[in-house]
Amino acid sequence: MNLNEYQNYHETKSHTTAEFPYNTYLCSIPKDFPSVPLHWHAELELIVIKKGRGIVSADLERRSVTSGDIILIRPGQLHSIEQDQNYIMEYENIILKPELLISGENDLCAVRFILPFINGDIPSESFLTPALPYYKDVSECISQIDLLCDARTEGYQLAVKGHLFQFFYLLISNRQKKETASVSQTKSLEKMKTILKFVEEHYAEHITIDDMAALTYYSKSHFMKFFKQHMGTGFIEYLNDYRLTMAERLLKSSDSSVLEIAEQSGFDNLSYFNRIFKRKYGMSPGKWRTQG
Repeated sequence: MNLNEYQNYHETKSHTTAEFPYNTYLCSIPKDFPSVPLHWHAELELIVIKKGRGIVSADLERRSVTSGDIILIRPGQLHSIEQDQNYIMEYENIILKPELLISGENDLCAVRFILPFINGDIPSESFLTPALPYYKDVSECISQIDLLCDARTEGYQLAVKGHLFQFFYLLISNRQKKETASVSQTKSLEKMKTILKFVEEHYAEHITIDDMAALTYYSKSHFMKFFKQHMGTGFIEYLNDYRLTMAERLLKSSDSSVLEIAEQSGFDNLSYFNRIFKRKYGMSPGKWRTQG
């Protein structure tokens, strides 16, 4: 999976094929990309750490992860992947559509278990680590699926679905009576989605703290504190970094001038754009384009 697929925080790109919506990607941070920014999508995702260590967040819970850990990301769940200091992390990214496990609207397994699990009504750990008593069994399900997807023998899809059902059976039968998300936590997650979606759709326009405060129904000071608390960076720094990422992509993919690209990315001051682009990428936009 390339970096461009990760750029939009509310991903709409289809990762899977209609015939059998289950895909696997092998990724490395920072070799393939420095980080996977906070985003969400309609598919279910499993992040299986193969080597090294890194940092994964799920619904704003940020955890250090190491080889062997499996992170379950439900559809619509905010998540990100980052490098941990100077460590390299290799991981398997499994993307599947819930429809793969649903036979029809009267399917008992779907109605009673799969859909409530996916929606979060049936609780489960997001971070599956060797400390869990059922970890070995869930990990074996993933290993068997990997072997099947490599071999692709006739009918392998049947066995893949069988292991997936076993995987979810283990999670559901061993589920912890986790506290349901508090109303305030749920509201915070929805506010963050609203903010990220607004930036995704309007980054090329003039955006102020006043605009964001109005969007979230917060005062300016409360919005800035809220954003910094959840994202670990100020809103203007975040917005500029997002714009720079989009500008860098345009430098590689379009023939527009540097001035045009700066404007298309939301920068109305060319010298300021050149200065912060060089700070992030180590060279001017023009030089970056010729050396790309």
